[in-house]
Amino acid sequence: MQAHQTLALAGTPASELEIDATLVHRLLADQHPDLAHLPVQPVDVGWDNAMFRLGDQFCVRLPRRNVAAPLIEHEQTWLPVLANQLPIAVPIPLRIGLPGHGYPWRWSILPWLPGRAADQAPPDANQAQRFGSFLKALHQPAPANAPHNPVRGVPLSQRAESTEERMQRLEAKTNLITEKIRHIWQAALHAPADFQSWWLHGDLHPRNVLVENGVITGIIDWGDITAGDVATDLASIWMLFADHNARLQALAAYGEISEAMLLKAKGWAILFGVVLLDTGLVDHPRHKALGERILEHVSHHQDDAESAAS
Repeated sequence: MQAHQTLALAGTPASELEIDATLVHRLLADQHPDLAHLPVQPVDVGWDNAMFRLGDQFCVRLPRRNVAAPLIEHEQTWLPVLANQLPIAVPIPLRIGLPGHGYPWRWSILPWLPGRAADQAPPDANQAQRFGSFLKALHQPAPANAPHNPVRGVPLSQRAESTEERMQRLEAKTNLITEKIRHIWQAALHAPADFQSWWLHGDLHPRNVLVENGVITGIIDWGDITAGDVATDLASIWMLFADHNARLQALAAYGEISEAMLLKAKGWAILFGVVLLDTGLVDHPRHKALGERILEHVSHHQDDAESAAS
């Protein structure tokens, strides 16, 4: 999902150019001819990138909008730096592609990681501790030249206006913006800004977590990588795990977390749920279902913060 998006857009942004298997073959033939014989198969189209499987071992990731072009460069620069400290696999770029054949941006050849997205293949509850340890390993001080992202890792107050616009739309269409959701959101907005500038993934919703046979096998889509408030990533605990005890295990594995950070994490979970549901109702049933599930998780289990802090 595109990080640098400040308006409450409805629906998935349109691609700014046609990207198909023919274009991928041509780019490979020119720049990586040793791989050009491999079959190319479309896999997925996100807000920012088109994905193609390349043979059995690789995939090709290409920005589909100009605003996403710098994000793939962030992946190319920083994933090789961070990967060694992480206990779960990430798709380190193996080769970098350059513009060609009318395609204007850099692109990547990545390893193909096994598994299905967690919204379709949820992780077992016993993965919670491992996931909490992954977050702790990632959330380390970031250097001064780390990417800046204006809408991830920032105070929630900077997202309040667009989120409120989406909530009002959803109140007219669904019954999921409950009094409890409103209460948690307001508490998160007013929580103290007690954070440092640490590394975070930035877009850690279930579509970006791979799972095979209940085991988390990879964390993908690092275009929103940035330095900022780790509450943005901690929200993923509520997005991934329906079980209250599993969430507590993830939080325990992460280590000491302030009450303010817990409140903000739940606020970020609401924000992700609202965005996914609002856009999903327009043109993406899978996002609709994911947004509904996230809001239900948060609404039905308000006691996580109190239990974790006790």
